[in-house]
Amino acid sequence: MLLVDQDLELPELLRRVVQTAVDLVGARYGALGVLDAQRTGLSEFVTVGMDEEAVTAIGTLPQGKGILGQLIEDPRPLRLEDLHEHDASVGFPPGHPPMNTFLGVPVLVRGEVFGNLYLSEKVGAEEFSEVDENVVSALALTAGLAIDKARLYARMRELTLTEERERIARNLHDTVIQRLFAVGLALQGAARLLDRPEALERLQDSIDDLDETIRQIRTTIFAISRPRGVAGGGLRSDILEVTDEAAGRLGLEVHVDFDGPIDSAVGVETADHLLVTIREAISNVVRHARASSVEVDLMVEGDSLVLRVADDGVGIDPSAAASGGRGLANLSERAKLLGGRCDVTPRPEGGTELAWHVKLLR
Repeated sequence: MLLVDQDLELPELLRRVVQTAVDLVGARYGALGVLDAQRTGLSEFVTVGMDEEAVTAIGTLPQGKGILGQLIEDPRPLRLEDLHEHDASVGFPPGHPPMNTFLGVPVLVRGEVFGNLYLSEKVGAEEFSEVDENVVSALALTAGLAIDKARLYARMRELTLTEERERIARNLHDTVIQRLFAVGLALQGAARLLDRPEALERLQDSIDDLDETIRQIRTTIFAISRPRGVAGGGLRSDILEVTDEAAGRLGLEVHVDFDGPIDSAVGVETADHLLVTIREAISNVVRHARASSVEVDLMVEGDSLVLRVADDGVGIDPSAAASGGRGLANLSERAKLLGGRCDVTPRPEGGTELAWHVKLLR
């Protein structure tokens, strides 16, 4: 009951439930299997009593077959003196410790089976008793309350984080960007008063830096305010998902910059070609460039869309860029379908830049 009053993360809560069950009835081994979304197998399996060597030797976690599957199909308490004699028994994988006595009960959350609590090897007796079954069943009921609270706590925390991200995004947009705009306008006004070319050049550099900062802040706003794990988050969201995947799975440092009404101005056909192009361009960087970072810039200019993908890799020979491979040919064909072109050139500072110019199509 004390677990119900604690704000525990779900994995820690499940482990504590299993440990409590083992302690209450004197079992050598305990586990809690969480049902998968289809409710036909197990998505998680929390164990107590096995050392790391045994867990490593077993390898793959149980999938909910045999005796474990029996409880999934028929979620009622099951008490066995020798689990091997049950009709549903399928034996154990190599490396599994020997187990004979067995007690299993379902764990219900809001009237639905969340998972099953399994206990094996009663210490000091030949089998688990009816009293053991009643005690573990009562524990399972209380565990259901604690699990329900833990999941609610996690949802509330995620909601709070989402609200906080939205608040930060609003503050950045309404306060920081507006102030930067005001500073930029003031500097542009001051530029007209300068006579010295070098002073005017330095001031223009500062104005350009402000414009770049505003674009980066806007990118941050869309990154922190876009829906997490929700479909239909807009084209910006889809692009960031593609680049996030590249950053996470491919080990690249990816910088993304948006300029203009990306979500509202880019039509469905153009968006489909654009996402494929970004994936292919980043994939080319991974395969050929030996780069550590990539810049992805997307800008809407009038009725045109400009995508720039630049890396800091080994660069590309101009003749190779002109001939290109199948991947670059595909990108050029997609650009032509949208009334545009695709150019690949070496960067003066090293690396390669791909520029993809197309017309905005609805």
